[in-house]
Amino acid sequence: MMTVRKFAVLTLVAISIASTPPVLATTLKRMSLPDLSRAAHTIVRARCVANSTRWDTGEIWTFTTFDVEEIWKGSAPAQITVRLLGGKSGNLTSTVSGVPRFSPGEELVLFLERTPAQDFSIVSWMQGTFRIGRDRTTDEEIVTQDSAAFAVFDPASERFEVTGVRKMPVGAFRSLVVASAQAAQGSRQ
Repeated sequence: MMTVRKFAVLTLVAISIASTPPVLATTLKRMSLPDLSRAAHTIVRARCVANSTRWDTGEIWTFTTFDVEEIWKGSAPAQITVRLLGGKSGNLTSTVSGVPRFSPGEELVLFLERTPAQDFSIVSWMQGTFRIGRDRTTDEEIVTQDSAAFAVFDPASERFEVTGVRKMPVGAFRSLVVASAQAAQGSRQ
């Protein structure tokens, strides 16, 4: 016979499990550079200017302003706003795995798509984000993809893999991106 205490504990556990919201995971399908180029409406080299967060449509969003330094595909104004899910608003923090964050002064190459609000989002989040830095030995500008340290799902191998562009000279990367964007444009015609 079950004691009242055991019954109360089991009831509390059942209520706790039933009232816990589901935990959602982020799974990104691996995209090659041609895939990213094809999916992006606009590809830019940009410098982060500022970040802000606010509630919109019941979610916390981070809005990052960038000065556009070069346009590698499509068109963009001199300054753009990128909207990404998550951020901090008051005492609440919303974190979404795979969503990049930016600091003022950072230089990046971004693969962008328009949102319904007519600002921009980044194609496949971390996969469409490439940070520009300097090679410590040569002082040459290099680019590293954010997903180079983030496991993405490869449907061909049916495994999660850490892949991506690492420490590629910016000039060589730009040539690959422009060629991929032109090939993608040509295949649409």
